[in-house]
Amino acid sequence: MLGYTVEPRDVFIMSPHLHHTPAKKKILLLEHFLVVPSEMSSLSGKVQTVLGLVEPSKLGRTLTHEHLAMTFDCCYCPPPPCQEAIAKEPIMMKNLYWIQKNAYSHKENLQLNQETEAIKEELLYFKANGGGALVENTTTGISRDTQTLKRLAEETGVHIISGAGFYVDATHSSETRAMSVEQLTDVLMNEILHGADGTSIKCGVIGEIGCSWPLTESEKKVLQATAHSQAQLGCPVIIHPGRSSRAPFQIIRILQEAGADISKTVMSHLDRTILDKKELLEFAQLGCYLEYDLFGTELLHYQLCPDIDMPDDNKRIRRVRLLVEEGYEDRILVAHDIHTKTRLMKYGGHGYSHILTNVVPKMLLREKIMLIYLKKRSDLLEMTA
Repeated sequence: MLGYTVEPRDVFIMSPHLHHTPAKKKILLLEHFLVVPSEMSSLSGKVQTVLGLVEPSKLGRTLTHEHLAMTFDCCYCPPPPCQEAIAKEPIMMKNLYWIQKNAYSHKENLQLNQETEAIKEELLYFKANGGGALVENTTTGISRDTQTLKRLAEETGVHIISGAGFYVDATHSSETRAMSVEQLTDVLMNEILHGADGTSIKCGVIGEIGCSWPLTESEKKVLQATAHSQAQLGCPVIIHPGRSSRAPFQIIRILQEAGADISKTVMSHLDRTILDKKELLEFAQLGCYLEYDLFGTELLHYQLCPDIDMPDDNKRIRRVRLLVEEGYEDRILVAHDIHTKTRLMKYGGHGYSHILTNVVPKMLLREKIMLIYLKKRSDLLEMTA
């Protein structure tokens, strides 16, 4: 429907592309990540999903940063005293707009793990609209549930890759904080090689690894352990940066110093983190994947960092185009990062199919308009020559 092709780039990554630019560049819309322990040749070139190994060609169109079963109490923001009553109400049509705009002040809204059946319906809709797989980025600290992920994969046919690791410091247990880098490395390795959450269900990527701003000592140790694990496994890493434009640069430096492969590292949430074009292009030169994963989120007031003006989807599309024009078409990832109830279609939200059903058509429309403009400009220049 959207003109995708799937081409292998190496044993770790498969890339679906769109072919619609005047210079015939390939716009990387959705990226596929594989985990391949280097010491286990039988896994080479496979995707490690919650149901086991899958051939890369079987994944289809993939979202690289989503959540299906999690809680987000760690980011609860108490409402103003005058709005405490509405914050305690169940989600209803009359308060839906308020909750959408104050998503982190409504405790029920933060319990995504209560919506398994609604999410199952959404995954079936995602598949019906051409979706094939997604990377589930819930890690230790925000209620990862690999058994639920396995059930959703079995009942929907959508390939699900689970993430290993730890979220931000605010969710670290005293046991986690007390661990050495070596002990944290062992935890990450075990979640990928043997299973997570006391199950035999294996993770397929490391991440999202949570970082605050400023970075804490516990988070720094987790980053170092992430780099050590990746060096041994050869697997992709997905990072949740702190809410400062300096955070991604600091994180990449720490990972590099600890031996990470930056070419297999994803920096998430660039939508709300690096807003300046010059700074974005400077960061892009570091060689990691550039993820715009908040498609569908459009806020007047970003509660978790009021200083940030959250961009809308049109601006995200323009940033993706900028990166393509600058030669980073094979480094761009997009997703929705659904992590609250009101982002689900059940509650009037955009859902997991938004990129496929709304964003991609807008991208192609913009591309068509640009081609028409360039042709008219060319014709005008010929007439006036």
